[in-house]
Amino acid sequence: SLPSGIASGRRPISSIARTAWDLSLAGKTSTSNHRIVVFRIVISSPQVRMVDRTYPRDYLVRYGAVPEVARCQLGPGAAVPSRGDRVVVETHRGPQLGEVLGDVRTEAAHPTAFSILRVAEPADLEIAAKTTQSAAVEFDAWVARVTEWQIDLQLIDLERTLDGSKLILYVLNERGPECTKLAIQAAASGFGIIEVQPVGPEGLVSQPGAGGGGGCGTGGGCGCSH
Repeated sequence: SLPSGIASGRRPISSIARTAWDLSLAGKTSTSNHRIVVFRIVISSPQVRMVDRTYPRDYLVRYGAVPEVARCQLGPGAAVPSRGDRVVVETHRGPQLGEVLGDVRTEAAHPTAFSILRVAEPADLEIAAKTTQSAAVEFDAWVARVTEWQIDLQLIDLERTLDGSKLILYVLNERGPECTKLAIQAAASGFGIIEVQPVGPEGLVSQPGAGGGGGCGTGGGCGCSH
């Protein structure tokens, strides 16, 4: 039987439930006239907020030689990626190759700074492979430069952005004047735009108030006091 007041219409819908009801009574027979009567009553409330599956979601993407995970929005015209897809992400350093870990179905407390430009194409993967090989070849030379410049840092890895516009040097150290010194010395020696990213026991050392990563660089905004 129906809840009291529904059949008669005396009870308003909003007082019956806070969420959507889908009450189906099928196959009930009336012994008086031997007819099959099917009831389907859908009761909805104004308080119910349905999920729009077409609404754009953010995605968690892992990127970088020393991995970071960032929340990224889908850029204009970019195809919807799936978990495990390689994507080109616009980060605070520039375009980098990343891997989608999954989508995020909760609203961000703050605007998402990073964006997915596109699902990686064969040309992107080829460029990424070449820059990785080049970084491996350059590593020993950079270790020698750090020693020659008498900078008290231990280089542990390096990489370039996908467009080659920036070189990121990962060093085992806390943020401090040596990081800034290395960035400035490298730029002065003609090596272009350099970012020195400190790495600690728990991962990347972020600048105060940064949303992720962010090292001392020749482009400014290193976040340190030196």
